[in-house]
This record gives sequence, structure tokens and C-alpha cells, in this order.
Amino acid sequence: MNSIKLSICIPTYNRAQHLRSCLERIKGFGFEFPYEIVISDNASTDNTTEIAREFASQLPINYYVRAENHGAVVNVNAAFRRARGEYAVYLADDDRLVHEGLLNAMKFLDEHPNVLVCHAPWYLYDGILEADTGKFYDIKEDVVFERRSFGQVFNFMVKGHIFPEIAIFRTQALRTTWVPRDVCFYAFPMLAHLLDQGDVAFLKEPFYKQVGRSEHGRDRRQGGHDIAMSGWDQYRGGLEYFLYFGMKRGQISRDAEDRATQEQMCRTFTLLRMTVALRLLISFREFVKAYEVYTRLCFGGFDDFPEVVAAREGLLIAAALETLAWQVNAAAEIDHLIVHGFPDPQTVKERIAKVNFPERIKVIDEPVEHTPDFANKTAVLVALPKQREQFLELGHPPNLVFAQDDLIQTILL
Repeated sequence: MNSIKLSICIPTYNRAQHLRSCLERIKGFGFEFPYEIVISDNASTDNTTEIAREFASQLPINYYVRAENHGAVVNVNAAFRRARGEYAVYLADDDRLVHEGLLNAMKFLDEHPNVLVCHAPWYLYDGILEADTGKFYDIKEDVVFERRSFGQVFNFMVKGHIFPEIAIFRTQALRTTWVPRDVCFYAFPMLAHLLDQGDVAFLKEPFYKQVGRSEHGRDRRQGGHDIAMSGWDQYRGGLEYFLYFGMKRGQISRDAEDRATQEQMCRTFTLLRMTVALRLLISFREFVKAYEVYTRLCFGGFDDFPEVVAAREGLLIAAALETLAWQVNAAAEIDHLIVHGFPDPQTVKERIAKVNFPERIKVIDEPVEHTPDFANKTAVLVALPKQREQFLELGHPPNLVFAQDDLIQTILL
């Protein structure tokens, strides 16, 4: 019998203060069973080692340092490889476990020996406000899917827009189910592998909090956000991988009509993920990318979806000004941008500042004098096309004198 009940697997890299807080919270749980904390350090260059050694006298820590950093996914796998407990759970160094929910999930596994994994929704948490801000998907009751019930699980995920990411595993199952899958979003293939070998469960009670803003500051964007903003083909690929696995096991229909339905379900799921991308891109002030996603959503029939409707307000100007920033920043040796001819130039300047305009370029009003050297190093934004001519006569580069219409004519809302 395994003497260690639970392995808490923490991959980390250059996040010493996050790791300290994470370990402090675990220490407060006071588990009444043998457990271990597996820390996989992805070749950190800060004082992560010092923090791990400090807590090793207080907590059952097994600390491993990778010789080289080969990315976050590899490091998660590295932590799982070292797990010795009966159960294993992943914990990002800046996220949090929910004590009671975790104990309930372990109890569920104890009572259901055929279940290899328990998935659950997770809370979205603001570490600055110290409050939950929502929940990533919701289910009404605990549900167990029997081995190889691929069709039932596919319908469950797609209809509920459920992501099988947060989970507690029987550690033995990780030996064969966590394998490299880069083209397909890892969670769906992994679920297919688990379901191929045993039962899987989805629990209604969360045991995880994903921290959006940390008390230590958000010094890098979450990898999940980056995937959500551009990796839709990975999501779709993951679902198609899951369906393929079910087909090979004879549990998913190969009939042409059924295949068409499955294709449409994958497409709708992907479009729903793109609405999340649209919201995230706008929140990160990546307006040109947001506009590109907007066009695809509208073409896909999501014109009236709430995120799409909300994006229309302000997206035209924001995307236009970010285009201006991109064009001006692309040109070498440009030091200034003149804003000319607008009824309220201060508002224009404020909007320019909100699209991450390059700091090296100063946004100014038109000066009294235009020397040849100044003109050659200065871009111009004018309100009306007819105002371009006066700046061309002063020697400004023609492709760096922009009228407002030049920027908005390719943005169709």
C-alpha cells in the first residue's frame, strides 16, 4: 500500500516569492495524511532554491532542478514524473488549492476505485482584492463516465463548454496518459487516454483557484491566456483527437451524417473560445488582433453574440490607432508624431497612449518650423485627407503622413 496519499506537483520558474506564498498556504492546510510536495524548478536563476530549502524543514518537500528550461509543459510533466503519492494534483506556483474541495475529491476517488481522474470547475480569483471573480464552467452534479464512453463525454464537454484541465489523478495512470501532444490542446488527448483505460469523473465542487492578479504582481501573462487568445486550432485539434480515439475504439460513429454533426459541434466550440479571445485581447489592448478575431466571429455567424456586440463600441478607433502605432514604429529613425486638425487633439493623444504607442516617439502638436531633418524624422496624423498636402510640401515622407481615413478604411464593423 502506498504510504503517501497525495502528491502536490508544483512546476516553477523564477517565481520565488510566489512559491513562498504557495508553500505558506499549503502549510496552513494541516493535512492529516501523508503527503508530499514535488517542486520541479525549470532552471530558475533567482532565489527559488533558497525558498525551497527553507521550507524543506517545515514541509515534506521533494525539490528537483532541471538543468535547462524547456518550457512550461515539459516542467509540468517533470513534476508528475516525480510524484510518488496515490493521487497527484497540479498546482501552479501562483494559484491556490481549495482545501475542502480537494479533500472531497480525494474521498470521491477513495469511494470509486475505477475512476482514474476527477475533473472539476475552478474559481477565478483576484489576489489583490482577495475575492473570487467567477467560475470557469459549471456542472449541476457529480457525474461518472464509464470507460470508453467517448460519445457521452464528447457531448458533455461540448454542450457544457467544459475544459478538462484542473484534475486530481490516480498517479499510476499518469505513467501512460500524459504524453507530448503539441498540435492538439493537451487536455483533450489526455482525457481520451484516461477514458481509454478507466472511468473518469467530473465533480461540481471546485478544488482550485486560478489567480488572475497576484499580491506579488503579475510579472508575466498566464500561459492559458496566451493559448486562449490564439490557439483555437489547438482546441479544435484536441476535440478532433478525442473523437478519433473514440472512432478507433469503435465508440464514435463514422457515419457521414454523424461526422458532419461532430464537425459542426467542434466548430461551434472553437468559435465560443474565440469570443473569450476577443474579450481577452481587448483587455490586453491588442486591438488589431481583436479586430481580426471579430471578423472571423462575424463570418462564423456570431454577429449578435454578447462579446461581439460589446466589442463594436470603440474597436474601430482603437484598431486604427494601433495600426498607426505599428506603421510609425516600423519606420526607422522616426522621433515624433504630429497630431493635426482634430477638434479635440488632447483626446486623440490620450487614445494613442492607450494603444501601447512606442515610448521613443513623442506625440506633439504641429511646431512653428519644419526643418528638413525634422520633417524626415516625423510622422503625421491629420483629421482630413486634404490636410495631407501641406505636410507633403514641407518635406514629410509621403507614406508617413496619415489621414484618419487611411487608417479606418480597412476596418469594417
